[in-house]
Amino acid sequence: MAGHSKWANIQHRKGRQDEKRQRIWTRVMREIMVAARLGGGDVATNPRLRLAVEKGKAANMPLENVKYGIAKATGNLEGVQYEEVRYEGYGIGGAAIIIDCMTDNKTRTVAEVRHAFVKHGGNMGTEGSVAFQFKHCGQLVFAPGTSEEMVMEVALEAGADDVITHDDGAIEVLTPYTAFEAVKNALEGAGLTAEIAEVTMRADNMIDMTGNDAARMQKLLDVLEDLDDTQDVFHNASLEE
Repeated sequence: MAGHSKWANIQHRKGRQDEKRQRIWTRVMREIMVAARLGGGDVATNPRLRLAVEKGKAANMPLENVKYGIAKATGNLEGVQYEEVRYEGYGIGGAAIIIDCMTDNKTRTVAEVRHAFVKHGGNMGTEGSVAFQFKHCGQLVFAPGTSEEMVMEVALEAGADDVITHDDGAIEVLTPYTAFEAVKNALEGAGLTAEIAEVTMRADNMIDMTGNDAARMQKLLDVLEDLDDTQDVFHNASLEE
């Protein structure tokens, strides 16, 4: 199945994330704590915690930090209790944006998110106002040059929903979010390591943006991503570099 250009956007996103590497540990720690609080501190029986710990390893988080976060969340240490909250809104040109946060003060967080939208040309929406334009799923993206035949064979056998080959050669595997780990493990077992591997909110349709609109949209996204309580920002804007 063919699709529009993918690789440039993936690399652009990774580059911007690398610039903010110092913030990664904070976000991963929150995810570890929430996952452990909701599903227990055993990575063998808690898939969400297992994925969070993998993110920590990928970000070179010390093992002691990981253990501390699990202990704190499961009641072995006293500490702040975080809860998950999702906000939705519209960016430049009506582009859809979802912001997933973890916070110990929802009043503060919603005020900060609303302020970011207002100041940078967006509009905060109500619950469900844009989420219908996204699919909660597993996503793995392989670099151009990866064997399409091998990816397709392994992924579909392991339970993937679709394998999309984009115009620039990038290969995207989509899975039910519940099957993400099984598909990822099967692909890695076959020697296929994805550049991006995550459970995400994937936009059904992308909006191409160039020039001033792209710059304004990127600014809004940067501000939202830099909020202290933000974990992830999902959107449907394909931005010109």
